[in-house]
Amino acid sequence: MIYTLPFIAALVGWFTNFLAVKMLFHPKEKVKIGFLEIQGIFPKRQNVLAQRLGTIVSRELLSFKDIEERFTSRDNLQPVLDIVELKIKDYLDHKFPVHYPLLATFVSANIKDKFAEQAMLEIEDAMPEAIESYVRKMESSFDIEKIVKDKVTKFSSDKLEDIVHAILKKEFKFIEIVGAVLGFMIGLIQVAMVLLAG
Repeated sequence: MIYTLPFIAALVGWFTNFLAVKMLFHPKEKVKIGFLEIQGIFPKRQNVLAQRLGTIVSRELLSFKDIEERFTSRDNLQPVLDIVELKIKDYLDHKFPVHYPLLATFVSANIKDKFAEQAMLEIEDAMPEAIESYVRKMESSFDIEKIVKDKVTKFSSDKLEDIVHAILKKEFKFIEIVGAVLGFMIGLIQVAMVLLAG
């Protein structure tokens, strides 16, 4: 009978940690037991969690400065400039002769190329400033912190649980296993102590 102690302790350790993980989310609504009010930590503190997530996302993860830097970086700007250049050349080759047929007869292919080249230099020079101005305008009317806070606050308890589980599923399983392993080790120590005492 004494040799079953490690296995019983492992089961108790696993169940204790399993229950602790479950109690992060359950009960979803407040339950009164005498003078005690019991509710899962995440449902109970959902508003606080929403506020903190909003603050973290807006300050640490996604700032308008980051957005501006990404938009104005050469790698991200080049595909846009390529499209603009194609549009300018398409206009000069196809639409310009239709809209201005008389003028088009005096404009050579060389002049068109020079015009397209000069226009692209001006656009390339103006683009970062235009993006910066647009991002600043967005920043004044687009509150990332509030958007995240409102979204998380409106999550149902089930959705919140699903999201946290999707992120921390392996960690929760690890906590349960650690409980079982620690329980088993404590059980072994108890067996050793009993055998040494006997």
